[in-house]
Amino acid sequence: MSMDRRFLDFLYQRIGLDAASVGPAMIERVVRQRQAALGLAALEAYWALLSSDDAEQQALIEAVIVPETWFMRYPESFAAFGRLARARWHELGGARPLRVLSLPCSTGEEPYSLAMALFDAGLSASAFVIHAVDVSPQSLAKARRGLYGRNSFRGDYKAFQARYFTATPEGHQVQPRLLEQIQLQPGNILDPLLLAGEQPYDFVFCRNLLIYFDVPTQQQAVNALKAFTREDGVLFIGPAEGSLLASNGMRPLGLAQAFAFVRQPAPAPAPRLNTPLPLPVARPAPRPAPVTVTMAPVLRPVPPATPVVEAAGSAALLAQIAALANAGKSAEARAACERYLKDHPPQAQVFYWLGLLSDAGGNALEAQNFYRKALYLEPQHPEALAHLAMLLAARGDAEGARRLQARATRALKEPKA
Repeated sequence: MSMDRRFLDFLYQRIGLDAASVGPAMIERVVRQRQAALGLAALEAYWALLSSDDAEQQALIEAVIVPETWFMRYPESFAAFGRLARARWHELGGARPLRVLSLPCSTGEEPYSLAMALFDAGLSASAFVIHAVDVSPQSLAKARRGLYGRNSFRGDYKAFQARYFTATPEGHQVQPRLLEQIQLQPGNILDPLLLAGEQPYDFVFCRNLLIYFDVPTQQQAVNALKAFTREDGVLFIGPAEGSLLASNGMRPLGLAQAFAFVRQPAPAPAPRLNTPLPLPVARPAPRPAPVTVTMAPVLRPVPPATPVVEAAGSAALLAQIAALANAGKSAEARAACERYLKDHPPQAQVFYWLGLLSDAGGNALEAQNFYRKALYLEPQHPEALAHLAMLLAARGDAEGARRLQARATRALKEPKA
């Protein structure tokens, strides 16, 4: 039985959720669970209750929102944030605290990670303030408690866990010095009054939220994020959301794996007509903007018949491509991709890099072709799906963009091994 459209529309209007991003079947399952929990025999009876009961409306939203986060997720972002924040603090000369926003903050892992990164960068508690906002009171309650289990710690976490947490029988408790740095509050990015009266922030983290919205809602959210960020501030987003910011007047900062964006510089004013124009001066061609590689090389299992030497050479060339792309050497990275494809079997990640290089060079059609080749080899390549979705949206293919964005969202839900 297909999902009743009224429930999909309710979630879209309240939190901007595009049903295609999580799948209508998942929403139907949650609705049925809420209906059963309340002992209601008919779906119509549940709709009548939902329409008039604020508590049940929030309960359904809480049931649909499934937080998937952990401490220091995308560690390169936090390392870059610490360096940038230290530099900004020195520029300010202590005139005011740094202002940082985490939206959505979910169950608190991200804002506490931000505080850890700032302490590790040498900043004192008085040097910064972190505002953390989420639409879910349940998630905020867990963030306020600051007690976390094993699922919140992944990757290389032992060092910061020892510095900033206290082990208890129930789990790991955030130390008071972190709890005191975070100001938690409920809020919805689509609310025009959100953070009204607050000054813009030096750093804004909004990662993996835009992928759950349709194209018009994405635009509304991006406008809000730009308003929250200072003119000279930095906006950190998720790996699959870069193309959306690039099409809205922002550019990547060029820090590998950081997914950090700043505003494009304003165009120079046109010269006045009565002002003599300077003679043209020959200038060297500018270097291409760095291309941020959004995921580590994905190496396919080597067939038993493949010699070990050949496999090692393949891995080395993949690493070289990543290094060249991250250094902004677009021409060299493209040449390395072509060498790889000439001497090795086709690889989805190589076609994805070629798509990024074409995208950065302004060749959308070529980028689209490369992303499609990547998806032919690896149908659930999340970044290729997301970037191709953005290109389709820019061309007006909203339905095609919606389908690809839904696939990208599902592919991103599981953390990489």
